[in-house]
Amino acid sequence: MKTPPIDRFWSLLSRYKSEIRQIYIYALFIGLVNLSLPVGIQAIINFIYSGELTSSWVILVIIVLAGIAVTGVLQVFQLKIVETIQQDVFARFAFDFAYRIPKITLLQLDKIHAPELVNRFFDVLTIQKGLPKILIDFSLAIFQIFFGLILLTIYSSYFIILGVALIVILWIAFKITGKKGLSTSIKESKNKYQLVHWLEEVARVNSSFKLHAEHKLHLNKTDNITEKYLSNRESHFKVLINQFKFFVGFKILIEGWLLILGGYLVIQGQMDIGQFVAAEIIIILIIYSVEKVMVTIEMIYDVLTAFDKIGYVTDLKLDKNIGHTEVDNTSAFSLKGVEIQSGFPNIRKKVFNNFSFEIAKKSKVLLKGDAGSGKSVFLQIIAGIYPIEDGALYVNEIPFINYNKNSLFENIGVCFRDNQIFEGTFRENITVGRDVYEKELLEVVKLLKLDSFFLHQPEGIDCFVESEGKRLSRATIQKLLIARVIINKPKLLLLENSLQFLKEYEKNRIIDYIMDDKHDWTVVVISDHHYWEKRCTQTIDLSKSNN
Repeated sequence: MKTPPIDRFWSLLSRYKSEIRQIYIYALFIGLVNLSLPVGIQAIINFIYSGELTSSWVILVIIVLAGIAVTGVLQVFQLKIVETIQQDVFARFAFDFAYRIPKITLLQLDKIHAPELVNRFFDVLTIQKGLPKILIDFSLAIFQIFFGLILLTIYSSYFIILGVALIVILWIAFKITGKKGLSTSIKESKNKYQLVHWLEEVARVNSSFKLHAEHKLHLNKTDNITEKYLSNRESHFKVLINQFKFFVGFKILIEGWLLILGGYLVIQGQMDIGQFVAAEIIIILIIYSVEKVMVTIEMIYDVLTAFDKIGYVTDLKLDKNIGHTEVDNTSAFSLKGVEIQSGFPNIRKKVFNNFSFEIAKKSKVLLKGDAGSGKSVFLQIIAGIYPIEDGALYVNEIPFINYNKNSLFENIGVCFRDNQIFEGTFRENITVGRDVYEKELLEVVKLLKLDSFFLHQPEGIDCFVESEGKRLSRATIQKLLIARVIINKPKLLLLENSLQFLKEYEKNRIIDYIMDDKHDWTVVVISDHHYWEKRCTQTIDLSKSNN
């Protein structure tokens, strides 16, 4: 069941109980000091009205100014606390995203576009932006309204009616429009992300749209999505307008009540002119506070919508790591599959239906099969990143699920067909954070003839490379990926068309190295290159196995 945005909001705030307690204590004092100012002003007016200039008058002026200074200092303290929370929230979500994204199950990622998913991180900035208004402005406004109504009742019990009317009006406003406001805000946000995703697609295949720009598909789809966004934005704006109408009605009611009731009480001698002025100041403060609440409501909608968007990422299922067995990394892996069933979500036909296989230690296996026979899925299954629905998978005669996945992944080298070069240095792209001796790194670089390539780079192997290896040849990208998978001498090597763009003599030399029996690893490869087939000791034809 999906967690409501408001629950996510309270869950986050619960992490900062002590900090929020301090903010509210400061807000309480600020509210009290602000509402004591009208009382001081009332006394000052009474002194001026009497025509006396005494030391008491000077002291009252000093007290009022001191009160203003104190509220300023307390507000600075509030801002410092909120800034600390903002920084912590940013860091917390940054690491949460970084931790979760690699662990999201492949079945979940199969339904979405992962880079578009990360766009939701920008809603963390919305939360950061909204926290000061909610924790400082909103809380201070509520305190000022509360204490202002109490203070008004001291002047006259008739103002109790005013307080009740205010509470009822605000309750009706939020009861009628609250849920709809959040709903329209979420719909508006979905269209916003849909538009960003589409613009990213246009940027990703820029050349295609450049060649076919005259047909205006990119503009037409942008127009359709923008129209939906504006429609939902208009619906959300209507909710905000209705809430503001309630506020205007409240302002007319409260001002009219003060003028009529206050004037009557002054005429009847039940309230002096100083008290009337003080009550007017309090009323102005209450109106200002209610206006601040109404303005903050839009930010609250934005923050709750941000939690809904972030929750879309944090709710995705992660890979389970329930095993405790550590991998025996003293020898190559053996693999065994018994009546494996596996397929894609929402597709009836199974990729594998009661499929069994066996691969001995140090075997060199070639996977063959027609397009769609499941060669890529097979590699993903034995790599442990794609789940099986039924059957059993064994590694070294031990069920796969019994292993600690982190221990298992450390001993598997995988090179799939898609480009896995990320933004960073060449060294980082090869080691991926693993501790590797410099001597071993140089040996692999020399083996793949990358040493001459690094020689012409400004900072050698520590030179920066852009995402997806922009401006690198496809052969160089494949060499970097091969270096990544063999650098830590894995016990299972899984390769998918990993030498496709290399020259023939380079392919043969690297294949000879990988297939050499001196290496204590098991190799499973997908390729139509004849030399792979020549050097392999076993062939698994998935076209025949799935018939």
